[in-house]
Amino acid sequence: MKPTSFDPIAIAIKEDIGKGDVTTQFFVPPDLRASARIVARERAIMAGTETAAEVFRRIDPATQVRILSADGSEVNPGDVTIEIDGLACAILKAERVALNFLQRLCGIATLTRKFVDAAESDRVKILDTRKTTPGLRALEKAAVVAGGGANHRFGLFDMVLVKDNHLVAHSGLTTFAEAVRRLRQQRPNARIEVEADRLEQVHALLKIDDVDLILLDNMKPAQIREAVALGKNRVKFEASGGVTLKNIRQIAATGVDYISIGSLTHSVRAIDLSLELTPVTI
Repeated sequence: MKPTSFDPIAIAIKEDIGKGDVTTQFFVPPDLRASARIVARERAIMAGTETAAEVFRRIDPATQVRILSADGSEVNPGDVTIEIDGLACAILKAERVALNFLQRLCGIATLTRKFVDAAESDRVKILDTRKTTPGLRALEKAAVVAGGGANHRFGLFDMVLVKDNHLVAHSGLTTFAEAVRRLRQQRPNARIEVEADRLEQVHALLKIDDVDLILLDNMKPAQIREAVALGKNRVKFEASGGVTLKNIRQIAATGVDYISIGSLTHSVRAIDLSLELTPVTI
């Protein structure tokens, strides 16, 4: 990951090291070389490996990093995922920041894969949302892809999603339809999605031209199935709200095109990974 105007790696390193690593300064010889391994302690799907590697290189560009398990690959307890060679002090300075990124991103990829597998459908795409850690959206959305999911819009700028609060702020279906037409004229390539939480809304939205996608919010599977039947071959449908590993297969079976899940990024559990260091004797 190259430095940008907003650089999460630089921020994380500054946050952790501050004015210097006092422990390493007094307890680790500055010229001691070491090898280290990042080991999986549980089954996981890898993500964020290049980010973790970049942390070690930022601390000391001379550090050598070998990624043994690429993003998207499955690892099991005891598997060595990354090997590092360099100065022991540099490896130890980078350890926590690298693991913080890696453990969280692997957690996202692992949870995503669980939902993809539980859906048991090659047709339905499992999507993320904008419920991401501030500043880490690009990394977290990449982790979703590593887990077999797909990305919804990145931000407010790259897709139109008219949600319930937007509808409340608007004044009636007629003016709403006019706004959709104006949008299509001014931004012909924009993808337009509108949220509906009742079948009556789906009926109304299907009468409006230029709506590409209808978001079915917190609907029961029977309602989703009915909505999909109403708009078959006319628009795409996305189901969202209340999706769990227990009910996703039932939702996927309704014929919906997408299922979006906020918990992929906002409620993920970090994967247990550890760094094992071995001094190199010459």
